[in-house]
Parts: sequence; C-alpha cells; structure tokens
Amino acid sequence: MEVGPPFPAGQPVPRPLATPGPPSPWAVAAAAVTGCWTVGLVVVGQLGGWLADQVLLASGLDRVVWLWPATVLFTVLLVGAPALTLALLPRSAAVRTTGRTWLAAALALGALGLLRAMPPVHHEAYLAALAATAALAALVLRALARRAAVATPRVPASAAPRRAPASAVTLLGVAGGLALLLPWTWLGALGGLLETVLAGVAAAALGVLAGALLDDAFWARFTVGEPPRPARLVLVGGLVAGVALLLLTAGVGQSGAQLPLLLTLPPAGFALAALHAAARRPAPAGPPGTGVLRPAARWLVGLGVLGPLAFTDPEEITLLLASTRDVPFWVAAAAGAGLAVAAVLAVTYGVLLGRGRRPSRRVAWVAASALLVAVGGVALGAGQPGLHGERLFVVLREQADLAGVPATTGRAGRDARVAEVHRRLVATAERTQADLRRDLRRLRLDHTPYYLVNAVEVDGGPAVRAWLSRRPEVARVLVSQRVRPLPAPAGRSRGTAPAPAGPEWNVRMLGADRVWSQLGVDGSGIVVGSSDSGVDGGHPALAGGFRGGDDSWYDPWNGTRAPTDQGGHGTHTTGSAVGRGGIGVAPGARWAGCVNLDRNLGNPAYYLDCLQFMLAPFPAGGDPFTDGRPARAPDILTNSWGCPALEGCDPGVLGPATAALDAAGVMVVAAAGNTGPYCRSIDDPPAPYADVLTVGAVDRQRKVTLFSSRGPVPGAAKPDLVAPGDEVLSAMPGGGYAVLSGTSMATPQVAGVVALMWSANPALVGDLPRTRQILRDTATLAVATYAARTQTCGGDRNITGAGLVDAYAAVQAARG
Repeated sequence: MEVGPPFPAGQPVPRPLATPGPPSPWAVAAAAVTGCWTVGLVVVGQLGGWLADQVLLASGLDRVVWLWPATVLFTVLLVGAPALTLALLPRSAAVRTTGRTWLAAALALGALGLLRAMPPVHHEAYLAALAATAALAALVLRALARRAAVATPRVPASAAPRRAPASAVTLLGVAGGLALLLPWTWLGALGGLLETVLAGVAAAALGVLAGALLDDAFWARFTVGEPPRPARLVLVGGLVAGVALLLLTAGVGQSGAQLPLLLTLPPAGFALAALHAAARRPAPAGPPGTGVLRPAARWLVGLGVLGPLAFTDPEEITLLLASTRDVPFWVAAAAGAGLAVAAVLAVTYGVLLGRGRRPSRRVAWVAASALLVAVGGVALGAGQPGLHGERLFVVLREQADLAGVPATTGRAGRDARVAEVHRRLVATAERTQADLRRDLRRLRLDHTPYYLVNAVEVDGGPAVRAWLSRRPEVARVLVSQRVRPLPAPAGRSRGTAPAPAGPEWNVRMLGADRVWSQLGVDGSGIVVGSSDSGVDGGHPALAGGFRGGDDSWYDPWNGTRAPTDQGGHGTHTTGSAVGRGGIGVAPGARWAGCVNLDRNLGNPAYYLDCLQFMLAPFPAGGDPFTDGRPARAPDILTNSWGCPALEGCDPGVLGPATAALDAAGVMVVAAAGNTGPYCRSIDDPPAPYADVLTVGAVDRQRKVTLFSSRGPVPGAAKPDLVAPGDEVLSAMPGGGYAVLSGTSMATPQVAGVVALMWSANPALVGDLPRTRQILRDTATLAVATYAARTQTCGGDRNITGAGLVDAYAAVQAARG
C-alpha cells in the first residue's frame, strides 16, 4: 500500500525500517526466556545487595566497598551474555533490536551501579557522578545511533506519513512523569539545596539516557504493517522497553533508593509505546515526526526518577527504621502508589492512544497543567515543604582544660565540681567560637553552639564544609545526619504484657529486692538522667519518680514541654532503672529525661544536646550557655544508645563530653551495643571510652548473650560489667508493659545499682573511681559465650567484663 505520492521514476525504493514478517517462534521464545531471566536476576540482585548492606549495618561490621560493584558486574555478565546472543543471531530485526537494547541497558547498569562504591555520606558527590555518567552514556548511545542511521537508507520526507504534533506527545510525556512524581511529593521530603539541585540534574540526565535508549529507531522495529498494528507495538514494544527500564533504573540511586524504581518505572514502557503509536498517527498538518518520542521519554522517565532521588535519603531506607512507620514504610507506600499510577498510566495511554486516537494538543496541555498544579499543591500542602538536608558538626581544636578540677565528693563536693567544670567549658567555648559564630551570622548560616564538646552545628553543604575545614580554629567537620520529616507520626509503641506481681527475675538476679527489704535502701535522694527516645511521664511505674520543675525534661527533637515517648525504648530503660512495682532496680530514685533518639537515627548534635542538658539543666526555651543550672545535674546518666559512623560520629567526637562529665563527678553508664558476637564490636561512642561504665548483657542462665558486643577496645578493658538483658519486662508508653532484649535493657539496671550504692552512702556521690572499684570487686561469675572457638576476643574479660553486677554485695560494700 502506497503512502504519500509515488516515488519519481528511477529512484530506488527505500527499505522499510520494520520487519515485514513476524519473527520465528524460537526467536520469540528465546527473547521471552531472556526477559524473564533478566527481570528475576535484577530483582534478586538488587534486593539481595540491599539486604546484605543492611545486615552489615545492623551487625556493626564495616561496609564492604566491593559489594555493589561486584553485584552489578555479575548482573551485567549474566544479563549481557544472552542479550548479546539475541542481538547477533536471530534473523528478526525486532528480536535483534531487543537484544541490543537490553545489552545497552545492562552496560548502563554496570556504569551507573559502580558509583555505589562511593560512601553514602557523600550523597552530593554521588548525584553529581550519576548525572555525569548518565549524560556520557547518552552521548555514546546517540553517537552509535547516528552511525547506524548513516548506513540505513531513509524514507524521503515527502514519502513519510505526517505525524501527530510533537508538542502533544511531549506534553503527555510530561503529564505521565508528573503523575509518577505525585506520590513522592506527598509522602517524601526534599534534602538540602545542593542535594536537590543535583538530584534534578541527575534525573534529567537519566531521562536523556532513556530517550537515547528507547528512540524512534527502537520503536520502529515493533511497528509492523501499514497502517501499523498498535496493539503489537504497545504490548510487545512495551514489554521490551519495560525490561530495559528495569535494567536502567537498577543502577539509579545509592543502596535502597533503586528499589522503588524497580516497581514504578518498568510499567512506563507501555505508556511510552502508546505515545509512540500516537506519534505515528497521521495528522492533517505539521512537519514529519522524526524523533518526536525522545522528548516525551526524557520527561516521563526523568520525572519518574526524580521522586526517589530527590524526596528520599538512601541512608534512611534502612531496616534500622523499619520497626515503626518511619521512612521505609512511607517509601514503600510511595512505591506502591507509584506502581498503581504507572499501571493506570499504561492502561489509559494504551487504550486511548494505542487504538487510533490522535492526541489533542489542548487536552495534553490541560492534563500536564493540571498535574503540575497538583504536584505543587500537594508538595506545599499535604507534603513536607522546605529543604531538610544534613547539617555539619564542626569540632574546634581547643577543648576546655579540666585538669586540676578538685575531686571533691559527697553532695556538696560533687555540686561544686559540676559548677567549676561548667564554668570552664562555657568560658572556653565563648572565647574560641567568637570569630566563627560572627562569620556564620554574617553569612546567615543557621548554627547551634555547644560547650560540653567545643563545637558548632551548622547548616551547609560541601562548599560550606570546605570553607570551615580551612579555618585555623577548626579541628574537623563531620556530617550531622538529619532524618527527613514524615507525612504522619510514626505511631506510639505500647506494651501488652500485664504488670508484674512482684520483683521481676532480673531484679531478683541482681539482689536488688534484698537491698530494699533487708538493707532498707531503694535509691532515695539520687537522681538518674535518661537520654533516650523519651519517657512516658504518666506511666504508673514512673509518674511518682519524676523530679519535676522546669528543668527536668528537654526535647530537642519535637520541643515537647512534658515527658513523653513515642518509640517506647526510653520508657522501658527508665523503668528498669527507677520504675516502681517490681521492674526497677532503684524505685526510690527520681529521674530527669531528654530525647536524643526519637526515630532511631540520631547525630552527634542530638546526643550532645542531652549530655549537655544533663550537666547543667535549663528551663524550656532557655539558653544552655547562660541558663544552665549545674546544681541540678543528675547524679547518674543511663545511655542505651551508640553513635555509629552512619549518624555522623567518628570514634572521638563525644570523648570531650564524657571526660567533662567524669571530671564533674557524674557517673555515665552506657550500653556496650548489640553487634556481638563479633570481637571488637564495642566501637560506637560512647561505649569504648575509658571514663564510661560500659555494660553487656546476660540471660537467665548468667550466660553472655550472643548479641552483646564485646572487646577488646584500644586503651580500655571493655565491657566493664554485665547485667540481665534478655527478655526483660519493663514499662511502655500508655501504661502497659513489654519484654525487650538488648544491652539497652542491661544498662539502666547498672545505673540503678549505682543509685542504690550512693543512696546507701551519700559520701560516695561523685566518687567515680571508688564506685567502679566496688562494682568490679563485688561482681559475680558470668559465663562467656562464643560464636566459634576462634572468637575468644582475647579472653573472657573482653566478653564478661568483671562479671555480673551484684546489687546486694555492692551496697553492703558501699556502706562499709
């Protein structure tokens, strides 16, 4: 059937771009098997790589740099070999094009996936490299396409069919991309300015790459007959394009960010096929439609990729936040919504555009404009508007000189020590930070100064970090992790277990119940400070023990004015220290609280906020520098947390803080961590510090639990002691109770034992060396456990410490 005017006499008739006949059955079968193999391999490889990353993270092991490069190269080899076979052997042009496209997409996956070797903390650098690599890959594909076009005779323009207006097809591509972006603007949140800009540039480059991969020459191989059969184009071409997009997006984003794209982008292949079918519809006027689909593909894929790249932080797509409705939950929700949108888009475009309708420019304008307004409205309304990037933690070279602080003990002596330490810390920070803070104000960079560690937390990206690092008064600059806001609260954790009828097993194992009944000591007169997820101040086991006043509660996360807790971890740990009704070791002691870990991902500044508050509490809204009250410092601090590199800490960042608290006579008790049974797993601050009382966990048989972290630790013998930490019952928000396990559960019990000792002998208050020695001398036998005979960790001392703390013996020794 002739299309357009006949060719002039003597001019050769050009070869059609499409294969006139169907491919052989064996070629179709080979392509189908290769496609299924590719999908399965990519999904398993990407999910497996992410899970391996998460297991290493949860186990406290170092990141394996070669993990992702090895995964993607393995995928490229196993996908590329059958794809290359399809590209070379079959006679069908459509099957050969399928193989070539999948091979090119696999190679793109290899190039993009290698970038995951970069540390996740350098996200801006990764996004810049992603944009550059995608742009370079697109240039290579375009150059290869031009070479192929030169060797292929073309249909003269006068003989080509008139196409639908390119602007209508492009606008429909924009509308489709905005529809895919919509769930992310609702459920996600943007990072910093530079991070967001680079994410946009990277998304645009990936859109260009997709347009080069799925160009008109690709679609022409699936366009058969005159007039073309759109159903074959949409179904077959859409499937092939979907597999190609799956390969391409598997390499997009740091570990975790690519997972939602594996769901949302592949169905867009059917939408692109429908747009190509629409672009081929004869139009009454307009230029021939060469390359009309490439802009549509750029917009659709680019905007679809932008959602996970810009509106999520890959470090937050982690199993560490998966226990509540935190970032992983909302990422999964956005991915599910994106999959539904992509499916509706594919069906709608396939039905309306693939069945012979020519797209209207007016309708396309209305659709794109409406979706643009919807995206903007959702982002500013139901979404989390604004920029929520990481901050910088700037540690100054000069730290306060605390040598010579009198080591006075007893209540009056300890209070005098705290006041002197506070005075020196504040004076040093005010003097050494003056120039830096003045320059930060001049540059309008929001910042928060600290004195417990002489440091400043600052808003800023890589450029600000480079500027700060060059200043003579600055020792180092760390990235202070900030979790992005959620579309709805994560929900409150509650306990379902009944209240105990008497002292719990762990309390009895320590002999704390005998201290109450036989020695008449319950911790009265002592204050324990809890830095954790918060405390439910209304819980029956805790309400009566709250110290009260305007300086016993601080929440730098949410600014709450009364003790509260959403996650439950802090309520549980505080209950084990001072809870009444049989759950706490020192039920007569009072408590003060601070929120340093509301969502299980903190940073150096949040941890320092609470440690600084504990040294010199201040009223709500007060200035820690000028309104701190050293005389109100708690006597003992229980800390069931650690600050790993993921959160921005280096090994020594909190060292000046615990050293200052030690000099002030405040006992700091910290959890060893739950990354055992690996040796040297006590590594996240503050657990390795020599001036911290580090606690491991045992079970009911006095055996060290396998999860309990262990030494050796450079410069110190850790852990110091062990305490019951397996299946411990304690308080939970809302008045309930629950059983939890971890060194987090063991730590507050040791804090409670110290409270009993100091309550029994107030002269010991602030006498940290003597208190530690009594605890070691009176500890009882604990049984070391090993994951393997070779993992002895240098001896039982690095697993059990001095042994299982004995409250009864310790209080007796303290009195004597």
